[in-house]
Amino acid sequence: MPLRLHPDVTMAVTDDGAVLLHQRTGRYWQLNNTGVLVLRGLLDGDSPEQTADALVDRHRADLADARRDVSALVDGLRAAQLLREV
Repeated sequence: MPLRLHPDVTMAVTDDGAVLLHQRTGRYWQLNNTGVLVLRGLLDGDSPEQTADALVDRHRADLADARRDVSALVDGLRAAQLLREV
């Protein structure tokens, strides 16, 4: 399931992560650096499972926790209409 930012969403990278702004609604989300790592993996075509595996490799996180966190981020971004399937 390839994912993309909604067409009305812009992303601005900051020193602390990134900000996603939905230009039509005016709502925004702030992501920390780990959230940006997850989002970039997903936008580059990695599956949520591959993205979770990358978190485990990079941060030595627990795999079950990483998968749950990636899923929660995807669900939250979809609910906010910031992210969609292609």
